[in-house]
Amino acid sequence: MLAFLSSFAGAGWTRGHFRSGTARSRAVCAPRRSLRMQDDGGSSQKFDAAPERRLSDALRERDVEARKDREAAEARERARLEEKRMRQKKIEQLQAIPDDTPAGSIDDYMYQEGVSNILEQLDRDLVGLKPVKQRVREIAALLVVDKLRGKLGLSASLPSLHMCFTGSPGTGKTTVAMRMGQILKAMGYCRSGHLVVATRDDLVGQYVGHTAPKTKEVIKKAMGGVLLIDEAYYLYNASNDRDYGAESIEILLHIMEHNREDLVVVLAGYEDRMNKFFSYIPGMKSRIGNHIDFPDYGLEELVAISEVMARDMEYNMKPETVEAFRAYIGKRMTMPYFSNARTVRNAINRARMRSAIRIFNRAMDPSADGMVSRDELMMLEPEDVPTVQELEERGETAIVE
Repeated sequence: MLAFLSSFAGAGWTRGHFRSGTARSRAVCAPRRSLRMQDDGGSSQKFDAAPERRLSDALRERDVEARKDREAAEARERARLEEKRMRQKKIEQLQAIPDDTPAGSIDDYMYQEGVSNILEQLDRDLVGLKPVKQRVREIAALLVVDKLRGKLGLSASLPSLHMCFTGSPGTGKTTVAMRMGQILKAMGYCRSGHLVVATRDDLVGQYVGHTAPKTKEVIKKAMGGVLLIDEAYYLYNASNDRDYGAESIEILLHIMEHNREDLVVVLAGYEDRMNKFFSYIPGMKSRIGNHIDFPDYGLEELVAISEVMARDMEYNMKPETVEAFRAYIGKRMTMPYFSNARTVRNAINRARMRSAIRIFNRAMDPSADGMVSRDELMMLEPEDVPTVQELEERGETAIVE
């Protein structure tokens, strides 16, 4: 081999020449990494160590995440076992109670807590509306039975008490909401049971940053009782994505979910509009546990309401006065802006004013002695009631009481 290389390279090449040439060749052909290490004093070592550090950090992070996952899984397993243990313990406790063990008397809640009196008062306040009263009784019964179940250790989870009242104005929605607050307080589900009535104007602001404080202030006033939002569908404006009502709705949704043990929200309005509102805000509908429809009153029910209202105001009505109210209400039902019991109340107040001016004019007559009797002060006469002729003279489009 040496002879071949000598003949190829030329005469005079010895083994020493080949050794020195090989060394020089190795130096020339050495990788640039080695040259850099010699030239820059080892700075390239730091550059090459960066990927190793990144790999080390990634492995360390993976180990941390794996440890967290293991700890979370172990915590879930401990919680599952604890829940299973508590459930078994509860089953054993319930099995130890004889089946005929009395949980208490329904009367203890219905009478001692005043629930029965509240329901009776609701019957007096509202003429008709049997389906509504029945639904209120069902809710009251559920609350009473849950109390008895709780005394024996049976499951008595708090049901969703948020409600939706649908119907025309003047059908008793506010009255029922007020009575429901009293029932909830009597049963211990609300601290005070008071009623706060609000509309969009009370909840939604007119500029950025104004809505949240307004909504939270109304909610703060209602905590411990019932918040009735009348015409709740006006909170949402489908044609304006930047409407501030959406912010109020978000706050209400949060409160209804996380504070339902201390606040009952009642949404009220026309049925068709409420259904459309729920189609836009499905999260709101899912939080409503009770839907109650309030039908319009019939003529005879409205006449009976007029008598009840007059009696509550300590007025008497002659049979002729009752007939005058029947004629007035019958005509008024066919005209615009009719609002059931609200219209009847306006008619009663109008009759009171007419009665007052009638008594005043008679007492101020020069031929009179100016004295007014108790019977006069309490009696509503037929002429105090607006007539059908007066309504017709105003026209169908006139705004009437």
